[in-house]
Amino acid sequence: MTGPNRAGEAGPIGVICLDTSYGKIPGHIRNPATFGFPVILQVVVDATPERVVSRPDPALLQPFLDAAAALAAAGASAITSACGFLALFQRELAGAVAIPVYASSLLQVPMVARMLPPGRVVGVLTADASSLSQAHLAGAGADPAAVRVAGMAGQPEFREVILEGKRDELDPARLSHEVTGVAERLLRDHPEVGALVLECTDLASFAHDIQARTGLPVFDIVTLTNLVHASLSRRPFPAAVRTG
Repeated sequence: MTGPNRAGEAGPIGVICLDTSYGKIPGHIRNPATFGFPVILQVVVDATPERVVSRPDPALLQPFLDAAAALAAAGASAITSACGFLALFQRELAGAVAIPVYASSLLQVPMVARMLPPGRVVGVLTADASSLSQAHLAGAGADPAAVRVAGMAGQPEFREVILEGKRDELDPARLSHEVTGVAERLLRDHPEVGALVLECTDLASFAHDIQARTGLPVFDIVTLTNLVHASLSRRPFPAAVRTG
């Protein structure tokens, strides 16, 4: 397994990307300003949101596996994706290369669920609630009974730009208003929600806005990527006087 070098420096994080043309703002995994370390991208041609989210196409599995192999060959130290719906292929992708693969932010759901007190559940904000199946949750090891889901497919800015690709530039203020509104409605409908996981990588740019409006912990592909990268870049602690 390829890992960090002896100086504790990991290679870049590899990202399997859908075939989309809209601009990726800071906070998106494909925007270089999002992280303080390098990422490398591998776009899967014709892997559109429709073929991955709305109408999942099993024929895309092999191109995704090929993308993972290409990223590993390019020196990635771990691999993720730019779409949480790839949780459906987590097992296959993890088995395709000899480096860690975390295909979806949904992999955090079991961990977050165990952080919460009895009676609390995890809220998931997803691109399309009607398309997020038990198979996707199972791919992430998540218990559907411990999850409450709300989707963005009915929101005009999100739908037109991200799901339908009708425009190449999104309106960040409009999309922030949409996603915070969806988050607030989820909490009104399900006051038992104790933390949020953002399935969709496009929503990570608005994690701060969501937290400011809900007051809840917010997990997404950025928190997971920072965690994985930190695990691959360990350094010794400075010498100090022992305490305690």
